[in-house]
Amino acid sequence: MGLVVTSGVTAFILLVVILELLRRRQLREKYAMLWLAVIAVILPIAIFPRALDGVATKLGIASGASLILFLGVVFLLVVAIHLSWEVSRLEEETRTLAEDAALLRTELRESLAELRRARDESMEAHHD
Repeated sequence: MGLVVTSGVTAFILLVVILELLRRRQLREKYAMLWLAVIAVILPIAIFPRALDGVATKLGIASGASLILFLGVVFLLVVAIHLSWEVSRLEEETRTLAEDAALLRTELRESLAELRRARDESMEAHHD
């Protein structure tokens, strides 16, 4: 009974945190869906913990706890790989944006220099 209550409370707290992060726009919807899927997996396991032992036995795994641990590690590895991919993509995008900003800054300086030269030439022509 303790596992059921603990898992249920954990799922509820996780749900509240995810919804609050969404409300504050601190978590994107695609990641919120991922974590809501985790909650959807936690709740049935919390309600029917013995069913997991049956699944583990059919898969040739010693216990339901071992299965959960294995699946948790695999899940975290997948999340880590995905986040690494996202970071790599964002680093590339940041580099490209920095290069674009540098080019625009150079063009702006050149245009301002041309305008100053044209203004100075115009002023010299009016004084002559």
